Amino acid sequence: MCLPRFDSPAQFAALLGDERHGTWRLGPAAGGECTRRRYLPGTLVLESEWDLPGGSLRVIDFMPPRGERPDVVRVVEGISGRVPVATTLRPRFDYGNVAPWVTAAGDRVHAVAGPDALALDTPVAMEFHADDQGGELRAAFTVSAGERVPFVLVHHPSHVAAPGPVDAGDALDGTESFWREWISRSTYDGPWAEPVERSLITLKALTYAPTGGIAAAATTSLPEELGGTRNWDYRYCWLRDAAFTLQALVGTGYVDEARAWREWLLRAVAGDPADLQIMYGLDGRRRLPEIILDWLPGFEGSGPVRIGNGAVSQLQLDVWGETLEALDLARTAGLEADDDAWRLQRTLLDFLEGHWQDLDNSLWEVRGPRRAFVHSRFMAWAGMNSAVRAVEQYGLEGPVDRWRAVRDTIHADVCERGSDARRNTFTQFYGSDGVDAALLLMGHVGFLPWDDPRMIGTVEAVRRELSHDGFLLRYRTEADGRVDGLPGSEATFLVCSFWLVDALHGIGRRAEAVALFERLLGVRNDLGLLSEEYDPATGRLLGNTPQAFSHLGLVNSALRLGLDLGPAGAPAREAVTA
Repeated sequence: MCLPRFDSPAQFAALLGDERHGTWRLGPAAGGECTRRRYLPGTLVLESEWDLPGGSLRVIDFMPPRGERPDVVRVVEGISGRVPVATTLRPRFDYGNVAPWVTAAGDRVHAVAGPDALALDTPVAMEFHADDQGGELRAAFTVSAGERVPFVLVHHPSHVAAPGPVDAGDALDGTESFWREWISRSTYDGPWAEPVERSLITLKALTYAPTGGIAAAATTSLPEELGGTRNWDYRYCWLRDAAFTLQALVGTGYVDEARAWREWLLRAVAGDPADLQIMYGLDGRRRLPEIILDWLPGFEGSGPVRIGNGAVSQLQLDVWGETLEALDLARTAGLEADDDAWRLQRTLLDFLEGHWQDLDNSLWEVRGPRRAFVHSRFMAWAGMNSAVRAVEQYGLEGPVDRWRAVRDTIHADVCERGSDARRNTFTQFYGSDGVDAALLLMGHVGFLPWDDPRMIGTVEAVRRELSHDGFLLRYRTEADGRVDGLPGSEATFLVCSFWLVDALHGIGRRAEAVALFERLLGVRNDLGLLSEEYDPATGRLLGNTPQAFSHLGLVNSALRLGLDLGPAGAPAREAVTA
């Protein structure tokens, strides 16, 4: 639990260590896994239930919509009989590194250390038990059928007085109403309503309300390979997600959220286009230094645990194209015109025009040598193409002849140097023998029509060479001299498999696309959530979770499968042939 923001230091970090690093247990005194759990339909209110010899118990967990401070509310409710309950609260600030000073007064407990403070309100008497690791708060009580016992935990700056208590019942009613009203505005009416709605709620939940920024995931350092070192901090906003996010929000009727995301984007990338970053903090900050927390052993021993992200300093040329595509999508979706947005696009285009041939680290943030990645090049093409479209279709001013010439030069270069004619496929980078799942996005941005033989050949090659039990790897980590510069391997990447759904649909193989989409729905956990990756061999979700990219892929694939593209398919954008 990271408060007050997704990227703040954690108060409970046992997920990346053990109970010494902070935990809050609340449930039957007998312990054991819950019998069942669910989100209340249309909400982010979690119910966990236990069936025990003496009766049944429910714990309701939720965070009310953000007001002046972030609250975590937990309510113990008796369903039947009488059930003994126990709770252990062991807060540890700074990712499990700092034990706070704990005091109690009446129904309120305070925990304070440095700039952070927690206040817990509950009618249950909490007793502090000291130990050589900082101690913990404990309580034991019994609930009967129909009885409710609330716990409300609020974070506040230690130099500011703690806020007044929150009524847990009113907060629960308000939270349920908020979520049900919000999801009722979805315009999706296709056959996969439940998974689309759950994904939309998850994306909304990953949104930092004060700024509109959407975190890539709610966690850091959950491993892509158990016991491996590919453990990254995803609690930030990636520009690459912008176009996919806008497409999902606009496609399901959430124009206000799309507008807020566009405004976050404009604020974050303002300034010199040469300084554009691939990611930013939730408030748009630029400095996200990567640090290893050596006191945490990692999830199931998968170290190191990292906070911050060293990839922030990488050159990834595709983000210029994706930012331009996102702002173009906002325009075509009918968001009101913004002069600042067009001025920003003009400066981004100036940079892209002079740098599209630079070597870069690719969208996968490889830590090996920079190369001429094909995805980076065709996204540069997409950025220039969006500029041509802005002038030709929307009457905006700019040197369209020059932009058109640069666009066509990039197209010819990619077709000549980024493909393997013998295998009839585009490749991961110029001169590579491997392929990359991101090549599937060529058809989506309109680089080639879906029915072009080179596009069909690329879809087939990616599926053939990157498939693991029908799901896709991003690329072969062992290919081309270990292109990513990292040890170990990883599982299948879920958004790539959703891209394959889109590509199969695009080339006219709808039945195969639907079958894969429904297999992907089966990978979701019991709460309908997706992480970054999936290991078909063990049936385990891996990587940070819940992952916005995966849920964006689900929503956008559901929207595309609802389109009748005809037997040969059609691109989402105007295609150029060469």
